Amino acid sequence: MKKLMLGNEAIARGLYEAGVNVVSSYPGTPSTEITEFAAKYDEIYCEWAPNEKVATEVAFGASLRGARSACAMKHVGLNVAADPLFTLSYTGVNGGLVIFVADDPAMHSSQNEQDSRHYAIAAKVPMLEPADSAEAKDFVKAAFALSEEYDTPVIIRMCTRIAHSQGAVELCEREERAIPAYEKNPQKYIMAPANAVRRHPFVEERTKKLAALGEVSPLNRVEMGGTEKGIICSGTCYQYVKEVFGDTVSVLKLGMVHPLPTKLIQDFASKVEQVYVIEELDGIIEQHLQSIGVPCIGKELFTPIGEYNQTSIRAAFGLPQPPFVSTDTPVPVRPPVMCAGCPHRGLFYTLAKHKITCLGDIGCYTLGSAAPLFALDSTLCMGASVSGLHGFNKAGGTDSAQKTVCVIGDSTFMHSGMTGLVNIAYNDSHSTVIILDNSITGMTGHQQNPTTGKTIKGDPALAVDLEALCHAIGIERVRVVDPYDLKACEEAVLEELAVDAPSVIISRRPCMLLKYVKAKPPVKVNEDKCVGCKMCMKLGCPAISMKNKKAHVDFTQCVGCDVCTQLCKVGAIEKGER
Repeated sequence: MKKLMLGNEAIARGLYEAGVNVVSSYPGTPSTEITEFAAKYDEIYCEWAPNEKVATEVAFGASLRGARSACAMKHVGLNVAADPLFTLSYTGVNGGLVIFVADDPAMHSSQNEQDSRHYAIAAKVPMLEPADSAEAKDFVKAAFALSEEYDTPVIIRMCTRIAHSQGAVELCEREERAIPAYEKNPQKYIMAPANAVRRHPFVEERTKKLAALGEVSPLNRVEMGGTEKGIICSGTCYQYVKEVFGDTVSVLKLGMVHPLPTKLIQDFASKVEQVYVIEELDGIIEQHLQSIGVPCIGKELFTPIGEYNQTSIRAAFGLPQPPFVSTDTPVPVRPPVMCAGCPHRGLFYTLAKHKITCLGDIGCYTLGSAAPLFALDSTLCMGASVSGLHGFNKAGGTDSAQKTVCVIGDSTFMHSGMTGLVNIAYNDSHSTVIILDNSITGMTGHQQNPTTGKTIKGDPALAVDLEALCHAIGIERVRVVDPYDLKACEEAVLEELAVDAPSVIISRRPCMLLKYVKAKPPVKVNEDKCVGCKMCMKLGCPAISMKNKKAHVDFTQCVGCDVCTQLCKVGAIEKGER
């Protein structure tokens, strides 16, 4: 039987069919759905871990016990997981272990567009890259076979287009595997220098064997067509090439993108007049060809920035574009904004009103940087706001500390904000940290986290008490405010900034999009009272606009948070009635 599946859903199906026992991940677009779909299979234990490092170490522990295990993350998550990854390459595995990483060319939902193939090369572990949903499922099963045969973790590289596009996938039965009795093996798994020095030669020899496998593996295949052009590609670029050229060119499709074959490439190159390498982001395949003496055209024709598509490939080769219909109507700009009723809006308005410097973090609250609030000064990586605030204030002194805060979400705080707060307490930084607690992991689509009291399956779980945690870390001043209450927000921020001590403000209100959060009646504008001052527009609420020089509230968007009613000095915005 076949089923139409997203690439991420197909990955989850592959985990099921491969007999995987344990999956631990941290949500990150475009990888999140892998674990969400895997959690639908009762045979697989799935969890959200606090961060990607923990998830990878959980997968290692399950592998050590003899079970097949996996973890999934987006490309920047692999930065966090790099610490265990590099040593996992040395220890190898007991049960098969596969790491899924989803790159995001064009940065649809990311702060950079790094190329994860560099990690496979640096850590010296094999990496596979599927080109559609069917391959995504099949490559999972192939990856576990490779992992166990060659004693290695295996990385499967996805990208936004493969993760979130659909294709037909053949469904097979699950391959149940008995978990063997555990046997202690300290020489293999305790990476003290005396043991690690003996494992490094194994890693180098393993790479040679995997490279030899790549010469004959069906993961890499040649599709001969016209011989004027020979194109080497992988992943989503293969789809674009086939759509543009069909069978008029010859194609070497690489499914194993590390280690790369040598003889296979040289033999392919000998059969065509000119070799082209089409790969998104960095020229890794191109560099390999140069190193083995195969002339090719790559990044001189194709950009290392952003995504490719059929149009860009046609343009690169000077081919005519297919006809299309143009309306000549300009498309209005529609920038992302915080939702109507977003609990972060009131807090950000307070910071903007008082011109407070604010170091931001990774989450939907990054939208507080946009007009008209312009509330953020920086966004670097998960947890950097807290650590960065400490450095900012140590460099700027007392005057800086009285005018600067940071914001970080509840899930991001659990991911990597805690250690920064420990640093603030330990090194006596007079810094004010604001935890934006919206009771969920919001940006990636409402996943549970250690503060929500639920597991990935929605079962009851221990909920971390943020107030108690901050006190335990060493912060004496911890207070909670409702961001819908502008007066309370203002008092909390100004009072904590004035205190010569580290402090934490928890801005707590559930995300308005959570199913259990009920909207209040929409507010309404009394046009007789409205003077058109546009004070309410400073909130940046998408439900508020100006119409005929008067404030106008879209009742289909307004959720009755009443923040705007607190701003209107003439009382023109009135609370809605039930």
